[in-house]
Amino acid sequence: MFLDKKVIIFDMDGTLIDSINIWNEVDMLLIRKLGFNGELESDKIQLQRDNLLRINSKAENPYLEYCRELKRIYNSSLREEEIDNLRYEIAKDYLTNKIDYKKNADVFFRELRNRGYILAVASTTKRRNINIYKNENKNIINKANIDDYFKVIYTRDDVEEIKPNPEIYFKMLQELSVDKKDCLIFEDSLVGIEAAKNAGIEVVSIYDKYSDSDRDKINKLSDYQISNYQEVINILKGEISL
Repeated sequence: MFLDKKVIIFDMDGTLIDSINIWNEVDMLLIRKLGFNGELESDKIQLQRDNLLRINSKAENPYLEYCRELKRIYNSSLREEEIDNLRYEIAKDYLTNKIDYKKNADVFFRELRNRGYILAVASTTKRRNINIYKNENKNIINKANIDDYFKVIYTRDDVEEIKPNPEIYFKMLQELSVDKKDCLIFEDSLVGIEAAKNAGIEVVSIYDKYSDSDRDKINKLSDYQISNYQEVINILKGEISL
């Protein structure tokens, strides 16, 4: 898995941090504020969001298009820009106080850096969210400040098209002046793994229960599958092998 690799690239949401269900909660609260009083289910909210973002992945602002679709679906009188701002207002407390690294994620990338690997983040999230993680989220700052470990951080704001388009990974290769064979990517979602494969880079799927609906596709497409970071720490240290 790690043989001859120089650069380890991580997705953020669902891969490095536990955040997928938090975004489900945010969107459920948002939909309530749009005036919908019917039944809402977290997994269906996630599926709706993932599908709408995939459909609009080539749009200039996929998340604004997502809010435009929410306006239509839930018959809101708000403009899509207002919905987008409302979503961020709801999310701010979650981003600042509730999101944390996945268990042992920080232990793993500390070990990687100690062994000389270059670390990078390639995320579909907005840079303003990453800035909250770096500057305001005490859960993350107190364990491992992102800027102290990751040489390059690319976000939604740095590319024209989001995953599964591989643009973010091509930019990463150019920025770091490395060949794709020198890299290994960690992703949790199907669209992220598709982006890695579209870039021609080996990819590890780290288990996240909120991707279970795509589990068969994820396992088929990814080069390696791990259940948790302790497992891959053991692999790195040579305590177990694939």
